[in-house]
Amino acid sequence: MNDVWTILFAPLAAAAFITLFTRRWKMLSAGISCAAILLGFVLSVKLFLAFSAGGEHAANLSPAAVTWLELGSLKIEFGAMVDRLSILMLLVVTGVGSAIHIYSLGYMKGDEGFSRFFACLSLFTFSMLGIVLSNNFIQIFIFWELVGVSSYLLIGYYYEKKSASEAGNKAFLVNRIGDFGFMLGILVVWWMFGTLNFSDIDVTKPNEYLASPSNSSAFSVYLGIASLLIFMGAMGKSAQFPLHVWLPDAMEGPTPVSALIHAATMVAAGVYMLCRVSFLLLPSVQALEIIAWIGGITAVMAAVIAIAQNDIKRILAYSTLSQLGYMVMAVGLAGTDQAMFHLTTHAFFKALLFLGAGSVIVAMHHEQDIWKMGGLWRKTPITFWTFLIGVLALGGVPPLSGFWSKDGILLLAHEKSMPLFVLGVATAGLTAFYMGRELFVVFCGKPRDHHAYEHAHESPWVMTLPLVFLAILSVIGGFGNKVSELWIPHHEGAHDLGLTALLIAVPLVGFVVSAAIYWKAEPSDAPVKNMLGGLYTVIQNKFYFDEIYQWIVDNVQGTIAKLSEWFDLWILQRLGIGGLSLGTGLLGRTVRLLQTGNIGTYAFLFGLGVTLIIYWVVVK
Repeated sequence: MNDVWTILFAPLAAAAFITLFTRRWKMLSAGISCAAILLGFVLSVKLFLAFSAGGEHAANLSPAAVTWLELGSLKIEFGAMVDRLSILMLLVVTGVGSAIHIYSLGYMKGDEGFSRFFACLSLFTFSMLGIVLSNNFIQIFIFWELVGVSSYLLIGYYYEKKSASEAGNKAFLVNRIGDFGFMLGILVVWWMFGTLNFSDIDVTKPNEYLASPSNSSAFSVYLGIASLLIFMGAMGKSAQFPLHVWLPDAMEGPTPVSALIHAATMVAAGVYMLCRVSFLLLPSVQALEIIAWIGGITAVMAAVIAIAQNDIKRILAYSTLSQLGYMVMAVGLAGTDQAMFHLTTHAFFKALLFLGAGSVIVAMHHEQDIWKMGGLWRKTPITFWTFLIGVLALGGVPPLSGFWSKDGILLLAHEKSMPLFVLGVATAGLTAFYMGRELFVVFCGKPRDHHAYEHAHESPWVMTLPLVFLAILSVIGGFGNKVSELWIPHHEGAHDLGLTALLIAVPLVGFVVSAAIYWKAEPSDAPVKNMLGGLYTVIQNKFYFDEIYQWIVDNVQGTIAKLSEWFDLWILQRLGIGGLSLGTGLLGRTVRLLQTGNIGTYAFLFGLGVTLIIYWVVVK
């Protein structure tokens, strides 16, 4: 089998085999799942080396596509697109995914659904790899929906818990809104260009109607509509404002699931898809501007909310929202290289931070409130040092990977949109502040739960080894000779020393302010509460987005449901169907009255009819 098909279908085969045959044997199930993704990682590295070597072999990496469906002018293929973009994403998904799979061996040990967990994990991996390799809109949409199903299964993994099942439902329903727009966008693209294959779409060759000179302005309008509808799909998957509300609740799943969703799969799918279809987005200036501003608003909004959260995983969830906002903003600024670069480095340090948080949660007997922790650097030294590297990388401290990728986006914003640059810089300072807060409250100061602290201990090697691996990637992921030649964008503006100094100083100031407030024996949020006043409560309640949406569901949707019920009862049933039924019945009864069975009556009616006809003919 071609290496590309092996990468794609190995996780699916693992999920099927575990589900059908090995659910009773937990370690065998886990071994099959881990072997499938490790095989994918090895083959992805092989593809990367072949592509780097160039030449004729690199041009033949994509396997031949198979015609799946052909209806008139619509031809749908099942194929794989292997290029610079997809190979990078394959390395991220399989590399980071492998570390998470291995980590899960320790984290999920003793769980009753151990085999079910790894089967769902493999299905999730297969779904994401399908998105990465798709070469047309229909194929990517099918895997897009499969990612939604897989995430539903994993977010609601602890389905006995009401909060977990509700979180799974929330993620599924919110994503349906975005996916509906995505589907409409695909239909518009097919109407405009007559094909859905990425390589066959040429934005300079629309259909005959739009190609006529009189409709040139209509073409740009329709292209903008198609771009924004497709972006709606990314808004759902990558949790952009206002469809961001599902992602923080996705923390109800096991911590390895959180790491996989936030680092290498689901939320990365939206940004990757935008980069894959950038040939549609780039010609539409208005659509790009809207995309950039939604990304910028999401980035700063999520960063503000994160400063008042107390759950160790929820803080990281809002951090993911904020960083995804950076990536979407980069796409809107026509910087797909910068977006993918930050997506790659973010996968390293965000997976590291989530797995580090999981190690803390295990050490604290599944406690997630940061205010019940403290002093854990003594008990969990490996977790602390690797978590510190993740925090510094996320904060953008040089020379860690996050500095290069984040500042690439900020430099781009400085060149193209000063207001977005200001939002991006403010987000960088807030990021350093709330991540410093989490680090100092969890690992420094005095223990606040002495019983849990006394029993805390470092995680086993099967959990700490992936932490070390990801920490190394978080350090070196931003540079490297051969890697940088292929993936890392270069900016002329990077040599502006004043601008560079600003981008270095802002996160450092954020960390210093955070240390001044929280690096104490007994830290407290009191200084921040006093400074923000009532606004702190609003921030802590996430600007009441959940309550607003619940009100809309209860009132607006409820009102629509009542109107629909009234229309169905009185217009359709009683006036429509009921009225026709009643009229037919009355007509039948009237005709039946004429059927008396009396010959004299029939003769009278016959004569009356003849008389009327003669009158009509003669008189009229």
